[in-house]
Amino acid sequence: METTAYRPFETSLPEDEALGVLRSATQGADDGEIFAERRKSEALVFDDGRLRSASYDASEGFGLRAVNGDVAGYAHSTDVSISALTRAAETARLAVGDGGGTYAEPPAATNRHLYADTDPISALPFPVKVETLREIDAFARDLDPRVVQVSATLAASLQEVEILRADGVRVRDVRPMTRLNVSVIVEQDGRRESGSAGGGGRVGLDGLIDPVSWQAKAREALRIALVNLKAVPAPAGEMEVVLGPGWPGILLHEAIGHGLEGDFNRKGSSAFAGLMGQRIASPGVTVLDDGTIPDRRGSITVDDEGTPSQKTTLIEDGILVGFMQDRQNARLMGVEATGNGRRQSYAHAPMPRMTNTYMMGGDADPADLVAGIKDGIWAVGFGGGQVDITNGKFVFSCTEAYRVQNGKVGAPVKGATLIGDGATALQQIRALGNDMELDPGMGNCGKAGQWVPVGVGQPSVLMGGLTVGGAAI
Repeated sequence: METTAYRPFETSLPEDEALGVLRSATQGADDGEIFAERRKSEALVFDDGRLRSASYDASEGFGLRAVNGDVAGYAHSTDVSISALTRAAETARLAVGDGGGTYAEPPAATNRHLYADTDPISALPFPVKVETLREIDAFARDLDPRVVQVSATLAASLQEVEILRADGVRVRDVRPMTRLNVSVIVEQDGRRESGSAGGGGRVGLDGLIDPVSWQAKAREALRIALVNLKAVPAPAGEMEVVLGPGWPGILLHEAIGHGLEGDFNRKGSSAFAGLMGQRIASPGVTVLDDGTIPDRRGSITVDDEGTPSQKTTLIEDGILVGFMQDRQNARLMGVEATGNGRRQSYAHAPMPRMTNTYMMGGDADPADLVAGIKDGIWAVGFGGGQVDITNGKFVFSCTEAYRVQNGKVGAPVKGATLIGDGATALQQIRALGNDMELDPGMGNCGKAGQWVPVGVGQPSVLMGGLTVGGAAI
C-alpha cells in the first residue's frame, strides 16, 4: 500500500476535509470509502486505407460509499470539491441509516507493483502511431491478393485511482493499458470472410508497434479469414469437443467463472451456491483467478477497494474450494476478501469481479486429444456468447473450428455454436492438455452494466456431452 504524496485531486479536495466528510458519512457503518479517479484514453482506427477516426477522452470524478450490512449507499460526481463531497455523503448516509456497526479493518498493505506507472498515450508521438497503422494496412494487403479490406485499431489508456478510508488509510494505483487489433476481409469467388487477431496488456505501446509483433497479428488475422473461406456448414447434435488453449478460456470465464463470484453465491442465485467443499468438476480440474500476473490485462496491483490482488484457487482437483470476494460479500459470508472488488469507474460501486481466470494444464498431448475424437469438432477460436448465471446455461459461437471424425481433422466448419451448462460441462471434462496458455490480452467482461478488463486461459480440453448447433453458410 503506497503512502506517496501524489494526489490527483489534492488542490480541490484537501485530505483532512475529505476525511472529515467521509467519517460523517460512515459513522456507525461497516465500511466505506472515497474512490477518486482520473482517466484518459486514446483510440485510433485505420480503416479502408485511411485514418477513419482518432478519439481522445479524459474524465475525473469521485464516488463515495457507505456500507451497512447488505445495504450500501453510493453517490458520485464529476465535481471534485468539498461541497460536492458533502452532498454525496448526505445521500450515501440516507441509505445506511443510523448504522450501529463496527468499521471494518483496512485492507492489508503492499508495496508490490505489477506494472509500470508510465503514460502509454504520451510515450509515442501521434504521427508514429498513425504511420504504424498505415504500415499494418499496407502489409496485410500485400500478404494475399484476396484481401479486400483491412482495419487496424491502436488504443491506450491511463487510469489513476486513489482510495481514502475513514480510518485514514490511503491507497493509490496507476494503471496503464494498451491494445492493438487487426481485422481483414478476404474475397474469393464472390464469397467474403473475415478474421481478426489482437492483444495487449498493462504495457507500453513500444512492443505493440514493433513490426515483429504487428506482422504476426496481421498474418494470424489473414490465416483465420482464409480458413473461413474453406468452411463448410457445421454439424449439429451432441458430440465430443476439444477446446483449444488460451482464448477459448472465455467459455470457462463466462459459463463457470461468474458463478463463482461471491455475491451470486451469498444470494443463492449461482448454480454453485451451497456446494463449497463438494466435487463440481472432473478429477484433475483446477481453476484459479489470479490478479497478480505482471503486465496482464486482467491484473490489478490493488482492487478498487484497496485490497491487494491475490491468486485465488476456486476449484482444486475438481473440488469447489473458494469464491471471488469483495469486502462487503466477504464480510457477510464470514470469509476474507480476495482482492476482487472491482468497478468500471468512479460512477460505479464495486462488486466481485474476475481478474485473470484460468484452468491449469494436465499431462496429455493436445494432438492425442484430437486424435481420440470419433465424431466431433475441434474448437480453436470463440466469439460472443450468452450465459444464464442462475443455471449456468451457455451458448457460444465459434470463430474457428474443424470437423473431426475418427481422429482425423477435416474441413473447417462455419456457424458452429456450443450449447450446455457450466456445472455439467465441468463434469464432462475427460482430459487436459499440457499446453496451458493465457489469452493474448483482449478480454472485457460485463456484469450489471459494468465493464472491466479481464484475462482468461486454459489448456486444450477434451469434453463430452456438449451440444453443437450448426448453421448453413
